[in-house]
Amino acid sequence: MDRRQFTTLGAASLGSLLTQKLWAEQARAGASPDKFYFALVADTHIIDDFYVKGSENGVEDNESILVTTPRLISARDLINSLNPAIEQVFLIGDYFHNYPSTDYDFYFKNTTRLDNAKVITDGFKMPVHLGFGNHDYDVRHVSREMSHRLFEAKFKAKPYSVLDYKGYKFIHLNNFLGSTQDHTSSDFNPNVGSLGEEQLHWFEAQLQQHKPTFVFIHYPLIQDVPVEFADYGLHPLLRKYEDTIQLVVSGHQHKWVDFSRLYGPRHYIMAATRYDPNAYMLMEVDTKRGTWRFMNESLVEWDTHYSKPYKTA
Repeated sequence: MDRRQFTTLGAASLGSLLTQKLWAEQARAGASPDKFYFALVADTHIIDDFYVKGSENGVEDNESILVTTPRLISARDLINSLNPAIEQVFLIGDYFHNYPSTDYDFYFKNTTRLDNAKVITDGFKMPVHLGFGNHDYDVRHVSREMSHRLFEAKFKAKPYSVLDYKGYKFIHLNNFLGSTQDHTSSDFNPNVGSLGEEQLHWFEAQLQQHKPTFVFIHYPLIQDVPVEFADYGLHPLLRKYEDTIQLVVSGHQHKWVDFSRLYGPRHYIMAATRYDPNAYMLMEVDTKRGTWRFMNESLVEWDTHYSKPYKTA
């Protein structure tokens, strides 16, 4: 862990206190019953006692994976502390870090990283909605069906989902259900995301309701197959409904990236709590004006892992 990472983690509790004050000043300055707040977190990569140390790629990854639990707890406690309150939290994949066993029953005979992740997120004061990341699957060795069974049994989470809330839709897409993520398929490529026909039709059915929609998907759009069936695919749908889609947020790359409107709607990649406990997005929605605001955007250090904590001066 370098000096900057150590300082960031060590200052987390102080940063939390400063954030509470600034959040209150920012949010209350424009307080309105027409506004609500939600938060985004990504790439938490929780591990367990079965994790084999030193199995990552490089020093930074090997060091960061060992502190994913305190960093997520730090982000959680900050989000819990804010007033006006955050009302919903969305976690954009890589909830835990890989599978310690290919045996389904193993996860009910042992306390694993799945259970550790749930204990942490159960500590949020508001609902937490889960999306799938590549580390929540193991497409070469663990069937997708087993992953889905575990997510249902442990977290009551579906492979993809929608929350209708205060006139808005919040959609978790799953880019691990198409042919590129099927190891028996001729176009198998685990580094490329695809949704599959059933999910694409479901997604369009949600967009056809023309409610303002936030979309979350683990792989960035640059890493997803644009078109999967003839002229039908994720990218054309995003452009077709770009007036409905407020924002697309992904994770996976562990760094802050702003693609602006390259794909139609605004598209961000967000950084990971794995590397920085301040890597969260605090979002304000004004239902009367039909606008949204990324409250801590000015603190983001774009193209890095990092975001500064709130400071009052």
